Amino acid sequence: MSEPSTDAPSTRTWLVVAGLVYVLLIGVSVIGDGFKLASGGAEGAREIFAFATNPIVGVLLGTLATALVQSSSTVTSVIVGLVAGGLPVSLAVPMIMGANMGTTVTNTIVALGAMRDGEAFRRSFTAATVHDIFNFMAIAILLPIEILFHPLENMAGALVGSLAGDGSASLKGFNPVALITDPPADAIAGFGAGIGNDLVGGLGMIGFGVFLVIVAVLRLGSALKKVMVGRALELLHGALGRGPLAGIGSGTLITILVQSSSTTTSLIVPLAGAGSLSLKQVYPFTLGANIGTTITALLAATAITGEFEAFALQIALVHLLFNVIAVFGATYIPLLKDIPMRGATALGELTQRNKGLAIAYLFGVFFIVPGIAFGIGQAMGERLPEPNAVEVQSGH
Repeated sequence: MSEPSTDAPSTRTWLVVAGLVYVLLIGVSVIGDGFKLASGGAEGAREIFAFATNPIVGVLLGTLATALVQSSSTVTSVIVGLVAGGLPVSLAVPMIMGANMGTTVTNTIVALGAMRDGEAFRRSFTAATVHDIFNFMAIAILLPIEILFHPLENMAGALVGSLAGDGSASLKGFNPVALITDPPADAIAGFGAGIGNDLVGGLGMIGFGVFLVIVAVLRLGSALKKVMVGRALELLHGALGRGPLAGIGSGTLITILVQSSSTTTSLIVPLAGAGSLSLKQVYPFTLGANIGTTITALLAATAITGEFEAFALQIALVHLLFNVIAVFGATYIPLLKDIPMRGATALGELTQRNKGLAIAYLFGVFFIVPGIAFGIGQAMGERLPEPNAVEVQSGH
C-alpha cells in the first residue's frame, strides 16, 4: 500500500499565498492611486500630451503619462478624448504606442521586491523586463513604418464602419479583482487625499504601496515554492506550456477578465522569481496581456455615440492592431522572436551583479528620459492646438 504524498501543500499554505497575493494587488492598486493623485490623473495626462508635437515626443510622453497615471486604459481614454476633440489621429498613434510602454512600469516595481535574493531577483527582473523590451522592439519597428505609410491609421479607419454602432458593449464595472481590492485601496486613497496636499498625499501612498509590494513579494517567493508542487505545478505548466498560442491566449483572457495588464503581469513576476515558471512560459503570457489590455478601451469606445464616435473607435482600434501585429510578428518572425528574451536575460544578469542599475533603469526609462522630453517641450513652448472639449466614456 503506497504512502500518501507529503508534497501536497496544506490549506494553511494556500491561504497564506492567497493573502499575500491580495496584499500584492492592494499594493499595486495603491501605487497607481498615489501616482494619479500626485500627477493630477487624467487631467495631468492631458496636460502632458499638450507637448506631444512630433512622433518621438509623442511616444515618450505617452510613456510618461501612463507611468504616472498607472493605467493605460485611463491614458487611452484621454487620447480618445483628444482625438474626438480634433487632435489628428496621426499624432495620437505615437501616444498610444507610448501608453503601451508606460504600463509595464508596475511589474518592474514588483520585481524590485525580490532584490534581497540575488537569483530570485534575476529571474523576477528578467520576467518583468521582457515586456519592456518587446515594447521597445515593437515601437522601433512599427513607429517609422507608421510615420511613412500610416498602415495602422488606415486599417483602423477601414474597420470603423463595420464596428460602429449605437449599442454599448462596455465592460465597465465588471472587474472581479477590483471588487475585492478596491475597498482597502480606496480607504488608503481617501486618507492620502485627506492630507490636503495632493503631491504629498500621492507620494505617501506610493511609498506605502511599494512597502506592501515588497513585503508581499519577499514572503510570496518562499510560499509559492511550497504550493507549486505536484498537481498544482502540472496544471500551471499545462496552461502555459502548450506553445506560444496557448500562452498568448491565457494572457489575453485573464487580462480581459481583470481589466489590467499591470495586475496580470505583476502576478506572473513572483511565479517567475520563485522558479515556478520559465522565461519561455512567461513571455507569451505577457504578450497576451498586451492584447488583452486593449479590449476594455475598444469596448468602451463602441459605447460612444454622436459625431465623434468614428474617431474614438479608430484610435482604440489602432491600439488593438498595434499589439496584435507586434505580438504575432514577434512570435512567428524568426529574426524577432528571441530578441526580447535575450535582451531581458542579459538585463537580468546585469542587474543581479549591480542592483543599483535596476533602479536607474526604472527611473531612467519611465520617468527621467520622458520627463526631459516634457521639460524641453515646456521650455520651447511648443504646444498642440487646444482640442474641442468632449466627454468620452471609458472603462478603467
